Amino acid sequence: MAPNHGDASFHVSHEAGTETGHTLLVGLSQFGLAGLTAVDYLTTQLELEATGHITAEALPSITPFTEGRPRHHTRLYSRADLDFTVLVGELFVPVQAADSFSRAILEWTEENAVSEVVVLSGIPIAHGPEGHRTYYIATEDYYDDRLDGAGVDAMGMGFLDGVNASLVERGMTTDLGVGVFVTPVHAQVPDVEAALRLLSTLKEVHDIALDTGPLEEFANEVREHYAQLSERLETAETHERPDDRMFM
Repeated sequence: MAPNHGDASFHVSHEAGTETGHTLLVGLSQFGLAGLTAVDYLTTQLELEATGHITAEALPSITPFTEGRPRHHTRLYSRADLDFTVLVGELFVPVQAADSFSRAILEWTEENAVSEVVVLSGIPIAHGPEGHRTYYIATEDYYDDRLDGAGVDAMGMGFLDGVNASLVERGMTTDLGVGVFVTPVHAQVPDVEAALRLLSTLKEVHDIALDTGPLEEFANEVREHYAQLSERLETAETHERPDDRMFM
């Protein structure tokens, strides 16, 4: 019998008094790990400080480590002079646990006056070289504030599910602006080119000063670790993985 991941719960721990900014940037353990690679690189290059983490109950968990030093699987990073917090999520969240995970994030955003959530994500769709672009799915308020005239293409049609769908649905019914940036990914992990496309779009839309030159070197350093994460994602039951079916 498949485990009932719908019983999973999540708790956000955050350092009191830490500035969060008005934007939460999210990268999770999803297809191609492009979004996760992008936000992980962002925290490294901008020298952000770990300011919190998310714990999970009733869900198979992981404890990543480097050079013998463990870290939380889902972490929050920020810097006092920047107007955003970054969420780096190495834990694969099954679709059955997506609502609970999203609810924990949204409760935290409301408590900390975060007004917009931005998700960076890869999508495993067939595409040619002309498809190597970033697309958006966004609520009206996020589009008006960030995307009108920005030159980013809208995703043609399809549907989201899992965490991405939960966050966008919340944005549709509240004044929280939500934007999901997606790009096609390949089988190799991490898909560095896809992560680079996501970061380039993020830089333009949110006016973030970031040198993306060393991304290839960074990806090589973490490739083995990300390959192990990808194996966990691939071995997840089909019904546990988000579809994020889209058509360009």
